[in-house]
Amino acid sequence: MRFYGYASTMFSLFRDSWAHRVLIWRLSRREVEARFRGSFLGLFWAVILPLMMLGVFSLVFGSMFGSRWVRPGDHAGIGDYSYPIVLFSGLIIFGVISEPINRAPRLVLENVAYVKKVVFPLEVLPFVAVINALITASVSFVVFLAVLVFNYGLPPATILALPIVLLPLSLMTLGIVYFFASLGVFLRDLLHVTGPLTTVIMFLSPLLYPLESLPEHYRSWLYLNPLTIGLNHARDVIFWGRLPPAGEWAAYFLASLVVVAAGAAWFTRTKKAFADVV
Repeated sequence: MRFYGYASTMFSLFRDSWAHRVLIWRLSRREVEARFRGSFLGLFWAVILPLMMLGVFSLVFGSMFGSRWVRPGDHAGIGDYSYPIVLFSGLIIFGVISEPINRAPRLVLENVAYVKKVVFPLEVLPFVAVINALITASVSFVVFLAVLVFNYGLPPATILALPIVLLPLSLMTLGIVYFFASLGVFLRDLLHVTGPLTTVIMFLSPLLYPLESLPEHYRSWLYLNPLTIGLNHARDVIFWGRLPPAGEWAAYFLASLVVVAAGAAWFTRTKKAFADVV
């Protein structure tokens, strides 16, 4: 019975979100524009900042340390990429989960005016947070792709599967944001927890190092990290020309649906008390 309840909640969530798709897009666009409004270069900062970050990585890890990222299963120097370009791709994907989670505890508190409006669908706010992160990641990815093509030529055709590969990670993030957005209304200290939490997610994932560099008995623990599988699958399609194993991707996708359903159910149950708390 609980399974059917979660499934019904998830179905209602996506149905209602689709019905409010215009509202979600307008809120997302407004927040993106507000981020750069008033600055001299405006939206160009969305391109300049990733270029600056990549330049720093290239200077430190490329020129100073000469680090390389070797394809899993290869020996050094065979089919490898510079460490900065692989690290940069990982940081873009990491931003998809870290940016919404860090913002989640204050998501409802930043929109108190909406809480007081009975007709406003608060369920769209986590969607807006995740979509904003995806927009930011998309702009950074365009910069990354230009640098990748300039230095290494065209990427493998499997890169076209990247949106499908990142779908489970995006859904997993959405479910987590639903939990934290609700809890942040009642537990204001949660705002100070998400920063260290996303730092732990970063270090306990194969973002700064290949998963194969760890002893085998430690690798399975990293799969408990919601970022690990999505990051590995993304790098496989971007760099190594490999599609993720169908069974592993399907299991990851189903797990993300469970998290979304549980998060949405929790948010729906607790949102009635938001107005009394804020």
